[in-house]
Amino acid sequence: MAVEVVHWNPSRRVLPGLVGKLIPIRRPVNNFGDLLGPVIVDEMVARQSLTPPARDRRLVSVGSIMRMARDGDVVWGTGVNGKTMSEPFTATKLDVRAVRGPLTRAFLAEQGIKSPAVYGDPGLLVGHLWDRREVARGVAEVDHVVIPNLHDHARVQHRSDVIDPTAPLWEVVKRIAAADFVVGSSLHGVIVAESFGIRARLVRSSTEPLFKYEDYYRGTGRETFGVAESVDEALSMGGESLPDWDPAPLMAAFPSDLWVGGE
Repeated sequence: MAVEVVHWNPSRRVLPGLVGKLIPIRRPVNNFGDLLGPVIVDEMVARQSLTPPARDRRLVSVGSIMRMARDGDVVWGTGVNGKTMSEPFTATKLDVRAVRGPLTRAFLAEQGIKSPAVYGDPGLLVGHLWDRREVARGVAEVDHVVIPNLHDHARVQHRSDVIDPTAPLWEVVKRIAAADFVVGSSLHGVIVAESFGIRARLVRSSTEPLFKYEDYYRGTGRETFGVAESVDEALSMGGESLPDWDPAPLMAAFPSDLWVGGE
């Protein structure tokens, strides 16, 4: 038996057009932010020496994936996707331990689902679980990097300072840790940077509503935040103030009771 850490990672056709239909080779998207959940949960489990449970369970964690939740699931730090606000929400019985921010909590309340005022995307724990200097070891320090949202990558991939968000997870995290400043429309680019104490500046996404970004900033104590309209403007603006956020409540809310040995 096991705890499934729910995360978004669909497969897509490798070849375009008619060729793709004739040769249906598919490959996972592997967007780095969406892969953080299982990695963080595994580290939390290892640190607490937890063992597999007697029955299968589902844990919904990192990402704007609340709509992937099913009745009976446990929720830890998940958010709602602003692009799906008008769609029906089918889950009615969730065990919510923490949410990404107050906007997600309000959304759940509208569905009749109670959740505690424990806020934070678990991606914020990266800098608490792994030492920045150790993560960045062997990577050249740079003054800044650009991390676009998955759907914005094509617009900025010509730049030499851009990190492909679908590059191997630890390659992306290492390059963030080695930078002095991070800009981009990738929410988890901002989150991981801030977890390491690196200032970041959000660039407006061409496809993503501001909902998830506002949810994150407000969940870390920042009611207002600046949004750059371009990478160059972000570089000129400098970083947003770092969050005054205590990781202890989110870590204490980790559902260790899903495993054997958890309280």
